[in-house]
Parts: sequence; C-alpha cells; structure tokens
Amino acid sequence: MNTSIHSHSSSKRILIMTAVEAEREAVLQGLSARGEDRFSVQLAGVGPASAAARTTSILAKESFDMVISAGIGGGFSGYAEIGSIVLASQMIAADLGSETPDHGFLSVDELGFGSSVIQADTVYNGSLASAIQLKGLAVHIGPVLTVSTTTGSAESTARLAEHIPGASAEGMEGYGVALAAHYFHLPVLEIRAISNRVGPRDRSSWRIPDALQALTKASSILPEVL
Repeated sequence: MNTSIHSHSSSKRILIMTAVEAEREAVLQGLSARGEDRFSVQLAGVGPASAAARTTSILAKESFDMVISAGIGGGFSGYAEIGSIVLASQMIAADLGSETPDHGFLSVDELGFGSSVIQADTVYNGSLASAIQLKGLAVHIGPVLTVSTTTGSAESTARLAEHIPGASAEGMEGYGVALAAHYFHLPVLEIRAISNRVGPRDRSSWRIPDALQALTKASSILPEVL
C-alpha cells in the first residue's frame, strides 16, 4: 500500500512506516493539511521482523532520502507521560541477546555477536523536538526500545530500565525499520506517541485516542522540519 500527499515544496522523499492502519491514518491526517507528496506512508506490520522485511522491500524498489518509524507506544515513567511524544535517540532491540544464569540478560553487543543499537539522526531530532514543543506537545528525546513481547510487569520494566539507562519508550517496530534504513545508508528517526505507561499491563488505563491525536499533531510538523 503506497499512500502519498500532494505538494512540491522540496525534492526530499521520506518513507514513513507505521505498524497498523490506525497509526497510518493518524500520520496521513497530520500531513494532509500541509499538502505534501514527499511523504509515502506505508504499513510495516507488527513486530521487528515484519517491519524490517517490509521496509527493505520498499527501499529496494523506490528511492528515498530518509526513513521514519512512527506510531504509538508505551512510555517509561519519569521520561514520557501519556499523550507526550518521544523521539528516539537510539533504536534498541531490547530483547535481542541471551539470558544467562549468572549475569541475567546479555545483549548481542555484550555477547560479541553484532549490535542491537542504531543511532537516530541527531540534527533532525533536535529541530523536530523544538518544533513539537512550539506546538504545545511535551516531547522527550531518549532511547526507544524495540521488543517482540511488550513489557507487562513491574519486574520486567525494572530490568529494562536498569539494563538500558534512560529508556524512554517501548514499541515493536523501530529497530526493524531502522535496520533496513541502515542497510540502505539512509538517516532514520523514530517517533512514538505515548498511549500507556510501560509496566504492569492494565488495558483500561491506555489512552490510544489521545496518543493517536498526538501522533497526528506531531506528523503535521514534519514538513516544516524535514
């Protein structure tokens, strides 16, 4: 599915990947007011494997200058409150590694098998954060964790926070999208609108409509900055 918005303000083409249709519609709603055809908003599917595969497939067929993983997600208390925006400083595959009896979880970096961390574009992150703040949204730049199983207990939350200092938000696609962009030597960003706190699973406390509205508002800013 390839959906674009129409304008001619810049030649830079940007691919935005969302996991599900509700997120894609929120992004498109934000972009529509700006009349942009530079942005192609497409579905990544849920989870890092689907996100990496679908993003790679798109990048192999079309030329883009930047890739963005966008969607809603969980926020770590003290860093990202519900309705706020988190911009990833790093996209981290938080559960890619091994469990050990003596040292707990060891990442693939610690095991010497590669890297579970991809850096976001710092220049655009700073400009985007400033623009988001001017629109009245709370925004934080920090590590965003990509997991295959979302965190649902206080114990798991504490382990993640201890292992990854400053962990700010959690999603399921960012690292996969970023890895595809990395292989094509493209700058990458991840934008998470916070719908719930990372911790004990309490579906009744989730504020998905609020998060989707925040995602729409943040998306409306993208043409100004990018």
